[in-house]
Amino acid sequence: MSIKPLQDTTSDTATKKACGKSMQIESLILPAAPQANNRKRFGEIDTPDPALLSNEALAWISDLIKGGKEVNGINISGPGDALAAPDTLFFLLDLLKEKHPDCPVKLTTIGLNAAPLAADLADKGIAQINLQIEAVSADILKKIYLWIRPDKRTVPLHEVIEFLLQEQERTITALKSAGIRVNIQTTVYPGVNDEHIAPLAEKAASWGASSITLLPFQPVSEEEKLDACDAALLESAKKAAAAHLELADDEDVYLPPPSGGNFQNATTILPKPSKKRPNVAVVSASGMDVDLHLGQADRVLIYGPREDGLACLLESRTAPEVGSGDSRWQALAEKCLFDCFALLASNAGQNPQKVLEDMGIKVLLTEENIEGTVDVLYGGGKKKKCKK
Repeated sequence: MSIKPLQDTTSDTATKKACGKSMQIESLILPAAPQANNRKRFGEIDTPDPALLSNEALAWISDLIKGGKEVNGINISGPGDALAAPDTLFFLLDLLKEKHPDCPVKLTTIGLNAAPLAADLADKGIAQINLQIEAVSADILKKIYLWIRPDKRTVPLHEVIEFLLQEQERTITALKSAGIRVNIQTTVYPGVNDEHIAPLAEKAASWGASSITLLPFQPVSEEEKLDACDAALLESAKKAAAAHLELADDEDVYLPPPSGGNFQNATTILPKPSKKRPNVAVVSASGMDVDLHLGQADRVLIYGPREDGLACLLESRTAPEVGSGDSRWQALAEKCLFDCFALLASNAGQNPQKVLEDMGIKVLLTEENIEGTVDVLYGGGKKKKCKK
């Protein structure tokens, strides 16, 4: 189903004329999902680009519009799963609703833990969910997925497949009850699920899905062990699916975004050190990468410049105990981050982000190497290692 264009609220006549000649983007892919909860055996990039931070995503959309693009819709999709980090998603949705209230927003997910979020997604203005269902047969799904992670741990594939199917059925039911349209998104893998499209569409229709989009599998490297889906096979799959569900065209447009969570090319929106706040705080489980949710942190690593100007690990500070609400984040800012201008975490709730930002500390979400990311914040661009 095509998404209706944004209403023209431009007041400047010259700008209106320019917009009329601009390139229309029916559905812009916004790669702002930082956390993956699954990996397939085919078509996966070994090192995908980091997700855009929420502010980066908004800045990019504004740049596209200023550059003459007319963005008629947004699809939050990749590099992770849109619902794997709900706090991050809802923070982004609030920003989109504030800055672009008339722009329809959809998101792409495999549907894990989505049912309890259905009402909240509807309140946030989600117009459509693209639910990735590659098969409704456990045997076929085992051939497609390498791993699936329902929460913080990876469950053996043979155990989690049936759970995934149950979750997807619950998700469609819950989303439909909340008034959100569900479009099935299926990649056609030659010799794997291409003869399974009809039963997949029939089952999804019985669960309450509205439509289906079929995407042809395309290898991402010469090492892929699966051939590309050709036009004839895709057409055959579409005919099989059309007997049960409305076919929806793939309207998503991929444009190369500015580099995300590693902060490259994002200097215009990054905080800067000051005499009062010269340091950067990091929460990490490994001590190598930014790989910890702020809410799980019991200590904070403090990075800052030495006398020679190179930013290195200065010390580790104990974080306030879990469970004290807003006062925990106020105490964190006052006792641990009193000399920090930024805090790096893999994820963080909207409320702690706001509390810390109000106290002068910008929370930046990323899953990159610590030293390289810290170096960028101090004006570098390469991932240099600190000499001890």
